Order: sequence, then structure tokens, then C-alpha cells
Amino acid sequence: MTSGNTASRTEDLEAVALLKARYFRFMDLKQWDAWQDLFTADAVMDMRGEAQAMAQLGMDVGDAELWLLRSSATIRATVEAALSGVVTVHHGHMPELEQVSANEIRGIWSMVDVIRYPPGRPVAGFHGYGHYHDTYLRTDDGWKIAHLELRRLLVEPI
Repeated sequence: MTSGNTASRTEDLEAVALLKARYFRFMDLKQWDAWQDLFTADAVMDMRGEAQAMAQLGMDVGDAELWLLRSSATIRATVEAALSGVVTVHHGHMPELEQVSANEIRGIWSMVDVIRYPPGRPVAGFHGYGHYHDTYLRTDDGWKIAHLELRRLLVEPI
């Protein structure tokens, strides 16, 4: 893809990498207002694969289709509720970013997370591994996450 000059393309890719870093940090620190602002208003978060992984750990996940979240408000409310009282550490690595147009970047991030649940859950927590598949859009407020899908490779209970 050849869109704009190399300097602006590099700046766009760096802006998206910073956006994803904030996604992980704001989630781990439970800074929900700032976290929600990283998404477009009509963003989609596809966590159906996450539901399958949690079911493997003995968690009651209900209907996996309910794990397809639409809108930044729904994404925020659902994730905030799911992580209430939960200690999380998320790391994203080795971004594969492709600018497909002047206003759209697609990315794949290798990820590792550690989740620690409060007492009473089927497991104390887990170490997880997988990839985020994201689409980012340029908005009037800068780059935002428009679509995010977590595809887990492995979850190990702790």
C-alpha cells in the first residue's frame, strides 16, 4: 500500500502502536473512561473465542454469541463488569501493522496475559496466549480501534 509519504505512514503506524499500548495499560489499571475513548463509537469486539477458552477453564460463559460486543459503551460496560475485582496483566508484542488506506490500519498482535480471580471462581486464574486481530480507523480525534478480535492459542490455569 502506498499512501502518503513515508514519514506520515510511519507516524500513523507509531500512533496505532501507542493506541494499543494504552489499550493494555488502561485495561490493567481499570481506567475505564480513558479505555473506552480508544474505540470508535460503533466499535465491535469479538470475544467468542474467549468464551470458548473460559469454558475450557470451567467458567460459566452462557451463550458465546453474547460475547460479540457492539459499540464502545457496550464493550466498556461488559469488560468493566467482567474484570471487576480481577487483577490483570496484559502484554502485546510483535505488531504486524499494515496501512491499507490513508484512514485504515489492520494489525495482528501477539499477546500474553495473566489473570488472577478473586476467591470463588473455578480457577484462581490463568496465563493466556494468543493474538489480537484489530482494525483501526483514523477519526477526527485520531486513530481509534474499530474492530478487535482475540484469538486464544492456549490458556493455562494457575
